[in-house]
Amino acid sequence: MARAIWSGSISFGLLNVPVKLYSAVSKQTVRFRELREDDGARIRHKRVAEQDGKEVPYEKIVKGYEYAPDQYVVLTREELAELDPKRTRAIEIQDFVDLDDIDPIYFEQPYYLGPAKGAARAYALLVQAMRDSRKVAVARFVLRNKEHLAAIRPMGDVLTLATMRFHDEVTQPNDLDGEVFEEEKPKKPDQRELEMAKQLIESLTTDFKADRYRDEYREELLDLLERKAAGKEVVAAPTEEPKPTKAPDLMAALEESLAAVRGEEAETDGKAKAKSKASSRSKSSRKKSAATKTAAGSTSSRSKSSTSGNNSAATKTGAGSKSRSRKKTKARS
Repeated sequence: MARAIWSGSISFGLLNVPVKLYSAVSKQTVRFRELREDDGARIRHKRVAEQDGKEVPYEKIVKGYEYAPDQYVVLTREELAELDPKRTRAIEIQDFVDLDDIDPIYFEQPYYLGPAKGAARAYALLVQAMRDSRKVAVARFVLRNKEHLAAIRPMGDVLTLATMRFHDEVTQPNDLDGEVFEEEKPKKPDQRELEMAKQLIESLTTDFKADRYRDEYREELLDLLERKAAGKEVVAAPTEEPKPTKAPDLMAALEESLAAVRGEEAETDGKAKAKSKASSRSKSSRKKSAATKTAAGSTSSRSKSSTSGNNSAATKTGAGSKSRSRKKTKARS
């Protein structure tokens, strides 16, 4: 059951709607511990002073701002507390804007806003009014002693809140001149190449469905950990980095990509959506990788089997292992 991490009220005009804040994401990160290589002992990090290497207790640590090399302005906890943003329980709406006016680069962490007890009617009114007006509320509020800018918008019957970056926290494209383009800026694209690129984009255009996209790296990492935990030998297959398409080959690459997409559409009679050539290459690469691992594991299994004696039990075990490897390879592909 989801638990509220903050409570307060949405405030605009003379209207106050009591709400509770819930996290909208659950990160599925695979976490590792640091261990000593020799014996697997856990590593602990300590706060030590550079000058003498002695450990410093937390209560003896102060905050210092380095305004010049090795020169600091020190602030006490009391001084920092004085500067903390005022702890209000209000999400103060400042403006209503169109969602398209906010570049996604400004969005940070998503949350859900639910009604507090007794506020369901006012909450539903606000959801409906924002949905009908198709507007997003830009607001300010304090969470964990930090002031945040936020965007509030309806999603179904619920309000969502996404914390936002302030304008001066976002690097503007103009600030990257000379960094993004190491050489001179590219010239205007050839019209025929541009039309072909638009056709390719159109051919690969579909409706966004979030459940179609999986964290394949995490899945493969967990699979690797399971196999190693089970004592299976793991053979890493070499990966091939994609090579950039050279300018003279752009047209040929576009034509080949379009032909591949159209060929796939023809095979499925237009019922299935086309997939990108890059995706096909990626899948093909994964199949080869899985086949390499299976073959290597199979060879190792046969080698071990012959050393320990070619009896019937070992042969059956090897056959079972090969069968499982084949099933795993099919599942991966």
